[in-house]
Amino acid sequence: MEEATCSFSDANFLGKGGFGRVYKGTLRSGEIVAIKKMELPKFKEAEGEREFRVEVDILSRLDHPNLVNLIGYCADGKQRFLVYEYMHKGNLQDHLNGVEQVKMDWPLRLKVAIGAARGLAYLHSSTAVGIPIIHRDFKSTNILLDDNFEAKISDFGLAKLMPEGQETCVTARVLGTFGYFDPEYTLTGKLTLQSDVYAFGVVLLELLTGRRAVDLNQGPNDQNLVLQVRHTLNDKKKLKRFIDPEMARSSYTMESISMFANLASRCVRADSRERPPIIECGRELQLILHTNSKGLGMTMHTLRMI
Repeated sequence: MEEATCSFSDANFLGKGGFGRVYKGTLRSGEIVAIKKMELPKFKEAEGEREFRVEVDILSRLDHPNLVNLIGYCADGKQRFLVYEYMHKGNLQDHLNGVEQVKMDWPLRLKVAIGAARGLAYLHSSTAVGIPIIHRDFKSTNILLDDNFEAKISDFGLAKLMPEGQETCVTARVLGTFGYFDPEYTLTGKLTLQSDVYAFGVVLLELLTGRRAVDLNQGPNDQNLVLQVRHTLNDKKKLKRFIDPEMARSSYTMESISMFANLASRCVRADSRERPPIIECGRELQLILHTNSKGLGMTMHTLRMI
């Protein structure tokens, strides 16, 4: 690990998570990888060790094109390392918030949303490990992008296997990331597959608006994205104010934007029973992509006729 990262040099630093720093590394085979160096402070040592073991256990049993691949791991004394495939385009949030130079147009954002939905649908099905898996920390920084902007879900340290035959998992502590918390889970401690759907809805709103789930630089009433836009998502006139200005107008139709906003609004409903299952979200997103392409095709045809 030391050799692969040039002694974890700052030049290879990619980012920092809850329990570690991630570095770009090159294995002796020449393969470029991402290496997470776990940092386990004494007061959180047991928690960090548990997250490490959960990630290794779950990712070693999963295989899907929209989940990041775990290449290997290292446990030596108190040292813990996780080695993943390297994702050249970084994470989704960096592209939406200006850290990356590439500005994502609407079809590309829909492609990312579809990929993320497929990854979550695989986790929520029982085909992965025999029982459904709740990610519990789904967010835009955990959606990584490869060279072709294919989305891959990462960071499974907080993932939870659903008890066999049950639809609810009661947890002692509410874990995840502020801004993506399912309100029901926060109030009751009861975790469900629909908790991931809520977080997915927040990511849809980030894709639509280009804003962060929580932005503490905004005024008190505008810090939480869901609370800020929830009541405008089904109003076409008000909705136009929240479309990310970084998107070229020529890349989207208002029909597709409205359909997307409607889906997002259902995903972030307070009552989990009113949220669509993630597999249905994926189907709707495919329809939205088709609707947008068809609409743009008609527009360009009309322009050529003129």
